[in-house]
Amino acid sequence: MVNSLEDLSLESVADKLEVVTSAMIAGALVLFFMLSGPCRASAAEAADFTAYYGTAASASSYGGYGGNTNKRDSAEYTFEFPTGWKERTISKIEKGTNGTDSEFLNPKHKEEKVYVTYLSGFRRLAPMDNVLNNLALSDPVLQDILQLADGNITAKDRTDASGQLYYDYEIDSPVAHALISVTCAKNKLYAHFVKAGNSDWTRDQELLRHVHESFATIGDLPLAPPGEF
Repeated sequence: MVNSLEDLSLESVADKLEVVTSAMIAGALVLFFMLSGPCRASAAEAADFTAYYGTAASASSYGGYGGNTNKRDSAEYTFEFPTGWKERTISKIEKGTNGTDSEFLNPKHKEEKVYVTYLSGFRRLAPMDNVLNNLALSDPVLQDILQLADGNITAKDRTDASGQLYYDYEIDSPVAHALISVTCAKNKLYAHFVKAGNSDWTRDQELLRHVHESFATIGDLPLAPPGEF
C-alpha cells in the first residue's frame, strides 16, 4: 500500500513538472518569435514617413522667392523622408550654383540628411563612372567621401516600370556612408543623395535605405492623396 501511494505521489510530481516545463518552453517560444520572428516590424516599417514633392524650378521662380506655392501640382520628382526631419531652406545662390533643390535633415543627428540636385540640358545619362565623378565636382563633401572610400563603391543600373533608367551608387568610407540615385527626365539630370555618419548609418541604415529607394521622377507615377508635404 505504501509503495502504491509513493508511486502515485512521484507520478503526480512528475506530471506537474512536465506541465510546468511545457508551459515554460511555450512561453519562451512565444517571446522568441515576438522579438525576432517574421511578425516583428522592421525599423522602416515601424517609422512614419512623409512624401515630399520637388519642383526643380529655376532660381528666379524658386519657392518663397516668387512662385510654385503648390509644389504637388507642379512636382517633377518625389521621395519620402522620416516624419520629424526638418527642411533646410535653400538659397537662390546655392540653387543657382550647384543646383540643390531640396534638403531635409535629422534634427537629432544632423549628419543624416537627404537632398536633391538637378542640372538642366541632359537628355540621357553618361557612363556610370563619369556621372559620379561629375557630381562630386560641385559637392565637396561627396569629394571627401569618394577620396576616402578606397574602392568601397558599388554601382548598378535599373529601370523602373515605365522603362526609365536609374544609376544607383553606394559609397562606404571612414567618414560617412552615402546612397545616391541619378536619372534623366524632362531634359534634366536629377541626383538624390542620402548621407549619414558611420555611427548613424549603423543604427538607421534600414530607414535610410527606404528613403533612398523612395526617390522617383514624376511622369506616369500616380500622385499620393492630398495632405502630403
